[in-house]
Amino acid sequence: MTKAELIEKMAQDAGISKVAAGEALDSFIANVTKALKKKDGKVTLVGFGTFSKVRRKARKGRNPQTGEPIKIKAGNVVKFKAGKKLKDAV
Repeated sequence: MTKAELIEKMAQDAGISKVAAGEALDSFIANVTKALKKKDGKVTLVGFGTFSKVRRKARKGRNPQTGEPIKIKAGNVVKFKAGKKLKDAV
């Protein structure tokens, strides 16, 4: 499902315009992003799941084209853990 398809479905389900649904989705994405930027960023949606920020350590990797070893920098990554209702539904 693409973002446009999701906006269309949200508009139908909520009985609102596509513009309003698009603004709601954009607001959701912006607020989740803002929350994850904080030091101990975490967003929990009961029944759906939890978005959390995890620090990944620097590590060694390999260039798949040349086989040459490379260094991969440390960085933050977003992790999603599905909630019970989502797991049961899928």
